[in-house]
Amino acid sequence: MKLKGLRWWMIGLIGLATVINYIDRSTLAMMWPSIAEDLDMTKNDYALILNVFMVAYAFGQSISGRIFDKIGTRMGYVFAVGLWGISSFMHAFARGILSFSFFRVTLGLGEAGNWPGAAKNNAEWFPIKERAIAQGIFNAGASLGAVIAPPLIAILWAAFGWQVTFMIVGSFGLIWLIPWLIIHKAGPKKHPWITKEEQEYIMSGQHKKENVEGQKGLSLKKILSYRESWAVLASRFFLEPLWWLFVGWMPLYLAEVYGFDVKQIGFFAWVPYVGAAIGSVYGGYFSGNMIKKGASIDKARKTAITIGGIIMFLGLVATILIADTPLKFVVIVAFILFGFQFAIGNIQTLPSDLFYGKSVGTLAGFGGSVGVFSVIIMNFLVPIISAYSYVPIFVMIAAFVPLGITAIYLLARKIKPVEETE
Repeated sequence: MKLKGLRWWMIGLIGLATVINYIDRSTLAMMWPSIAEDLDMTKNDYALILNVFMVAYAFGQSISGRIFDKIGTRMGYVFAVGLWGISSFMHAFARGILSFSFFRVTLGLGEAGNWPGAAKNNAEWFPIKERAIAQGIFNAGASLGAVIAPPLIAILWAAFGWQVTFMIVGSFGLIWLIPWLIIHKAGPKKHPWITKEEQEYIMSGQHKKENVEGQKGLSLKKILSYRESWAVLASRFFLEPLWWLFVGWMPLYLAEVYGFDVKQIGFFAWVPYVGAAIGSVYGGYFSGNMIKKGASIDKARKTAITIGGIIMFLGLVATILIADTPLKFVVIVAFILFGFQFAIGNIQTLPSDLFYGKSVGTLAGFGGSVGVFSVIIMNFLVPIISAYSYVPIFVMIAAFVPLGITAIYLLARKIKPVEETE
């Protein structure tokens, strides 16, 4: 049996896994007002639990990049999705800080694998000119999951309560493993269902060294010896807090500032992620289309990243100046997250632009860890600063945006395979 467009089936499955990933990670934030009331917990407890998750997530990004490079994309996803699905399910049995923290640790370790895994999958299954759009489809899964999560969780919570809701959403990932194992039998070089035409199309559009059998990945020390690698790390350090500020804290912001309950949060909190989903796909399409028209990878990636950065910055300024109603706030955040996803999909593609094969997952994973480290710092600051006002938080994140974009230009003066720059 041959299946046309097999590479799109692969990224479609990973996009679906990302939808599930974001439903799982959003469940705690969405239901926190109810959980806190039932278990007599506070916002400081939430911040601690959230940071425990982020520490595990940061550690998981680094080790999962290596795991995917060692055992391959197929089994790497079995490990990652299986772990986070079971962990999400087990949240139903948590009864305090220790038990919630334990299950958030295992959830973070599992969910972290999705990002370096996707970067590695896209390097294997897509020619260079299609990688940003593939990354955009993957990132759109995160946005779509964040769109689906608020109303879905609100409905499940209203019908069954928070314990059963955790059980239901935790089952999604375990069910996903079935089609993954059936369809992802091997890479494009050996997959029995791939057509000869698609196989040749993929291979001919990749770096020549990506198709060398038995190629070993570089050590992390060697990868970090290249200045271009630090462009990935610095940009993610400065930009990742923007996304996580709204993913982790927007439900609590709506509850505190506007007095929303779980149902009202569910009605409003999905809106920004529609913008994020559109930005994910369009950002990848934009740079890919520039490359098809003859632009260099360097120009295409930097142009997309810059456009996204401008949109992010202007949106954050608008949250301070004109977001005086919940509707205005969520619409402005939709523009901010559009800009973020427009840019970040291209930033996440940089490891496969700079390196080959088994080095891609390592840099992608370590970049994710560095990004999460800055998020952890932010999560410690938010409860303290927000006791007075959220405005300084928006100002801080806005200041980070030009720093992240500038890092790309200063550290990756020419985006191309690093060995060609030696």
